[in-house]
Amino acid sequence: MTGDKYTCEGQINIFELTQEAYKIRKPIRLIELFAGIGSQAMALRDLGADFEHHRVVEFDKYAIASYNAIHGTNFPPMDVTKIRGSDLGITETEKYCYILTYSFPCQDLSVAGLGKGMKKGSGTRSGLLWEVERLINELDNLPQILLMENVPQVHGKSNMEDFQNWINFLSGKGYSNYWQDLNAKDYGVAQNRNRCFMVSILGDYRYEFPKPIPLTKTMKDYLEDEVDEKYYINNEKAQKLIDKLISDGTIPQSRADLHRLLD
Repeated sequence: MTGDKYTCEGQINIFELTQEAYKIRKPIRLIELFAGIGSQAMALRDLGADFEHHRVVEFDKYAIASYNAIHGTNFPPMDVTKIRGSDLGITETEKYCYILTYSFPCQDLSVAGLGKGMKKGSGTRSGLLWEVERLINELDNLPQILLMENVPQVHGKSNMEDFQNWINFLSGKGYSNYWQDLNAKDYGVAQNRNRCFMVSILGDYRYEFPKPIPLTKTMKDYLEDEVDEKYYINNEKAQKLIDKLISDGTIPQSRADLHRLLD
């Protein structure tokens, strides 16, 4: 990802002859919108990248509390609809590489979310994508890299027009955009988790997604042989929790309902 340590092997294509591959050669200032617990920051940390937690925007107070506990930070809860572009603090772009992540809510894109969509002005949670458009339009200095991760339905038939509108907006701002569905099981993780990723680079640069690697792990490799009893939940408490979730309408009441939800 940074410097000359990370290379891609394969046949030369026309884009390799006409477009330069972008290389990060400056310290990274990470800006996370819809940050959650900071999985993208964890990735940079695990890569050993030279980065700082520059701005974190997360509305959920429990998620931001978890973020701070994991990363040793002290960010307050923040609503993406209430901030301005200037609040992102993008300055000295000649000195820093700014990476802005915006993995916006997927609830209204996924099958479980009834497919309400992400159309601008719809008021859906997934429609918060367009708050990112507003923020980018308010910026004097654009981040050099944008990263998005979401469910594959983001480019499904019912959302493709909005997804293409988003890409067109970024292209108009000068970004080269690359998107692809990647499955965690193809990259060393024993989980069948298919997600759409998009990398946008400011300028005329090429990008290639990493090639799949053989899976060598199973779920057993992640499980501990012994677990402290404080993490146990007895059957009575478990049943009470299940009953409450059903009564709240949080989970389906029957296996048939679950199948209908997933179909």
